[in-house]
Amino acid sequence: MTLPIRTPGPPVALANPSRPPLDVVAEGQAFQHGVPPAFTGLVRQGFGRGAASYEAQARLQQGVAWRLGRLCRDLPLPAGPCADLGAGSGLLSRALLAQRPSLTEPPLQLDLCPELLARNPLAAPATAPWDLNQGLPPELQDAGLLLSSFALQWLEDPAAQLAHWAGRLAPGGWLALAVPLAGSFDTWQAAARAASVPCTALPLPRPDVLIEAALRTGLELRQAQQLRFSRAPGDGLATLRLLRSLGATASRQPPLDTGQLRRLLAHWTPAPLRWEVLILMGRRPGAALLP
Repeated sequence: MTLPIRTPGPPVALANPSRPPLDVVAEGQAFQHGVPPAFTGLVRQGFGRGAASYEAQARLQQGVAWRLGRLCRDLPLPAGPCADLGAGSGLLSRALLAQRPSLTEPPLQLDLCPELLARNPLAAPATAPWDLNQGLPPELQDAGLLLSSFALQWLEDPAAQLAHWAGRLAPGGWLALAVPLAGSFDTWQAAARAASVPCTALPLPRPDVLIEAALRTGLELRQAQQLRFSRAPGDGLATLRLLRSLGATASRQPPLDTGQLRRLLAHWTPAPLRWEVLILMGRRPGAALLP
């Protein structure tokens, strides 16, 4: 399937914080005593540390949430539960409710990070963290609408989880998601190659792999669109500090040492920081599907 690529107007403007000391931006800082915890634990720890500053910095996530909410505004939904997968502070669900006030109750808020859930006005007080790597909870069988934005990439097997989500829809139910893709952070990757150091950016899924996973479940795709977003040119230190303020610090690589980090930053040329984002929407047809 060919993906249309569109740049939606001017680049998304993101905050460019002032320069901090070098030691506050070392990637993979959740590693302690040389023994890395499970990657899922790194993800939870990173977003927990960034919870207080997340919404002030999540300009791109806010814009994409509003776009997804608009796309879901007029969908014919069957009876069944609705959930926001990787809801975080609730940006996506709030965007949906603002544009679809006919929903009688907010989507169920599922997220791994208790600190973000504590800041989510749509999460019930007793909402417990949920690890999406374990699949979806039983109450989401035959869901009418499953939403997700900027969460799928943090899971161990994004394609398999996407297929699982599609399989939990009710006949006529909808899946709507946004996920950053391989090809994002090209300036970071180029700097790492030039500096001859490992690139500790999170490996991101390819769009063809995700679309194939959705189609194998029988999902009828309404949209599979790749969009490009960018922020104004900035240096590597500002970029890493931005990701830290979002809590997006988990890496599958060990952290760079001080010398490697200095070489990386020295080779990081001022250029737009780009995100490639897949917007995928599909409907489950009438035939029952396996999870």
